[in-house]
Amino acid sequence: MNEFEVTVSRASATDAELIADLSRTAFYQTFAKDNTAADMEMFMNEQFTKEMLMKEVEEGNGIFLLANHNHEALGYARMRVENKLKDESAIEIARIYALDKAIGKGVGKALMQSCLQIAEEMQMKAVWLGVWEKNSRAISFYEKWGFKKFDEHKFLLGTDLQTDCLMKKIL
Repeated sequence: MNEFEVTVSRASATDAELIADLSRTAFYQTFAKDNTAADMEMFMNEQFTKEMLMKEVEEGNGIFLLANHNHEALGYARMRVENKLKDESAIEIARIYALDKAIGKGVGKALMQSCLQIAEEMQMKAVWLGVWEKNSRAISFYEKWGFKKFDEHKFLLGTDLQTDCLMKKIL
């Protein structure tokens, strides 16, 4: 048995504050080192506020999953049904975040397994996601799960226009 056991459960509106805090912390831990403090502050205070993130959960805008170890939340995923892939029934993994202290401990793996299982249960034909082109660790993780780049789009972080790779996995 794995020493670091991760459990994944569906989140509800009562988890909104927890998910918002996890989201902001994981986002900052992941991207602050590669972006200016001003751009990070602008993004966090205008586009990624705690209130906005809580509203997503409270209003049921997607499927939210929480990853826990010993009753401590270490990551989460958000899925959205949105058909951006032509002629395919697809679901998006809009976010899959883990706190720094949980990287490499199976949190991402547990969340991805749950996301793929949900997609299969929903009889989706594909799963897709966006990932910053400079986030090589995440890109490598997705490639190991069979995701392949199919397009890209622009993402504004503060004043910095960045490029996200769009990746998909056919189920």
